[in-house]
Amino acid sequence: MKVITICGSLKFKDEMMKIAIDLALKGNCVITPIYPVDDYKSKYTKEEIETLNKIHKEKIRLSDAIFVVNVNGYIGSSTKNEILYSKSLNKEIIYYN
Repeated sequence: MKVITICGSLKFKDEMMKIAIDLALKGNCVITPIYPVDDYKSKYTKEEIETLNKIHKEKIRLSDAIFVVNVNGYIGSSTKNEILYSKSLNKEIIYYN
C-alpha cells in the first residue's frame, strides 16, 4: 500500500475522482484535493487560498507518491510547483498520461 496524493488542475475534478477510486480499489491510501471547485477564487480570500495551498503541500509531504492528473498533457503552474516540491522530497511521481 502507498499513500498517494492526487495533483492536477481542478478542471479535471471528475477524472481526479475516478482515478482516486481506482487507486483506492487497488489498495492505496488516496489523498484528494479539498479545494472548492466552483469559482473558488472569488469566494475565498487570498489568505484562505494560501492556507489551502499550504495544506496541500503538507499532504504531499506525508505521501509516498503523487499522482499527476495531466489530461491531454496539461500541467498548469500550480501543478508544476507541486511536482517540483515532490521531487525535492524524493517522492515518486506518477503521471496519468
